[in-house]
Amino acid sequence: MILITGATGTIGSEVVKALLPAHADHIRVLTRNPGAVFPEGIEKVVADLGDGDLAPALDGVRAVFSLSEGLNIAAHGQRLIAAAQRAGVERIVKLSVRNVAHGATDPITTLHRAGEEAICDSGIGWTFLRPTAFMSNALNWAGMIAGDQVVYAPFAVGRAAVVDPADIAAVTAACLTQDGHDHRIYELTGPDPLSPADQVAILSKVLGRDLRYAEADPAGSVAQMVSYGMPEDLASAIIEQFRSTLEPWSPEPTSDVTAVTKRPARTFADWAQAHRTELLTPASW
Repeated sequence: MILITGATGTIGSEVVKALLPAHADHIRVLTRNPGAVFPEGIEKVVADLGDGDLAPALDGVRAVFSLSEGLNIAAHGQRLIAAAQRAGVERIVKLSVRNVAHGATDPITTLHRAGEEAICDSGIGWTFLRPTAFMSNALNWAGMIAGDQVVYAPFAVGRAAVVDPADIAAVTAACLTQDGHDHRIYELTGPDPLSPADQVAILSKVLGRDLRYAEADPAGSVAQMVSYGMPEDLASAIIEQFRSTLEPWSPEPTSDVTAVTKRPARTFADWAQAHRTELLTPASW
């Protein structure tokens, strides 16, 4: 049995898709939402990584995909590890961040680093996935694309080899179900180093819109996220993580997606075309 945490999120939901149909009836998802609906062949367990008994979720589980967000990454990871040890789990595949390998000390990277260290100390087999920024972050621009067609984002000179969440999921599925990935670390990127302006130019072409990029003040970006209901400390931590696009290692692509999946990592243009409808449809907050 494979346990997927964070199964309703951007990456977790893609992991579920990547495991189906080959591993149907051998996948269990952990969710806090009793109303969450999953495809046929998925067993749902309602539980909270931050509270309560995790034993039912881990009963009979061989491999775990560990995904936690926000500022509870390390604390939730510790509870999951302890429960996994008691259940005899053989492998944990942890979604981390690329910054861990490059000495970053922002809050989110620091929490992921602590989570990785706890897994290493657990005696359970592990694989760490360290992606760069997600291509799907561009979905946060849908309102601006539909509005005055000016996309505001911080760190104009920053560049990152942004990665498709579906590629992260494909690597995750392989690491959960195949041998040869124990004690391996994969830095997952897309093929191209892109600045915010580069991404907007690609979106303009794919969407057929006359889009322009304008640099946003980081403090203003924090305030905007807070206005959507995000806690200020989390919003600040996210912006500090994004600041890593200014580092010299951030634009460098890796070949790890290809090494695991045996196919090229998807381009931002390919991702944008696949998500064209979502990009043209602002989310309701």
